[in-house]
Amino acid sequence: MAMRKYFDIHTHVWPDRLAPAACRNLGDFYVFPIEGKGTVSDLTEVCTGHGIAGALMLCVATNARQVRAVNDGAAAAVAGMRASGLLSYAFGGYHQDCTDAEETVAHALEIGLSGFKLHPDIQGADIDDERFLPLYRCCEEAGLPVYFHMGDARPQYRFSEAVKLLRVKEKFPSLMTVAAHLGGYSAWDDAALLAETDNILFDTSSSLWAMSPERAVELIHMLGTDRVMFGTDYPVVTAATELPRFERLELTEAEKDAIAFGNAARFLGF
Repeated sequence: MAMRKYFDIHTHVWPDRLAPAACRNLGDFYVFPIEGKGTVSDLTEVCTGHGIAGALMLCVATNARQVRAVNDGAAAAVAGMRASGLLSYAFGGYHQDCTDAEETVAHALEIGLSGFKLHPDIQGADIDDERFLPLYRCCEEAGLPVYFHMGDARPQYRFSEAVKLLRVKEKFPSLMTVAAHLGGYSAWDDAALLAETDNILFDTSSSLWAMSPERAVELIHMLGTDRVMFGTDYPVVTAATELPRFERLELTEAEKDAIAFGNAARFLGF
């Protein structure tokens, strides 16, 4: 049970029939074990069982045809978690082959989604690919944030390098963005490139287990304790293992409270 108030800013779920294969594919892509089941019911159980107030669910679209269905499913997942008394939000997916950014953003707003999530490495397109620019423009105009998977040290997966996000920010400076994984999964040295850029937030997901507590604190302080949010990357990791990791960090109680809940509350407006 969490000793302080927590909100999990970085989670993924799939329909029950798809979740086992999705978890296997995720584990195969990153070559690491998956702790959770990847379903709404399991995430709900994890949150309620560990005192987590709620979660943001992030969707990824692997082709343009599935975008609408993925986003409709995300809205249904939000309703399911809220029925259990949890704070629940979702960011929809978008694919670089979509040709209807305005319609996609309008539909997302209509069904209650709170932003969009891109995973450039899985989608096989750079963050600054010109095909994403219509989405960024529409989101900037609508005041919707875009959440990015960031970083990968493997040479074949360099679609989400920090410098590419900086190029997007040059074009869309007021677009609110989140750079996941403390700014760059397995490429954390690059996160320094983002530290001084406005309208970028960060999360702790898929980072704390991969580095020393001292390194994590160093990165969090560099990025700003008012800009970092707690995330597990469920189902990769669950709260059962991630909460103790976070609590061991040598941060002040005020810093931990902000990262655990306060920064996410300000970001999502709850």
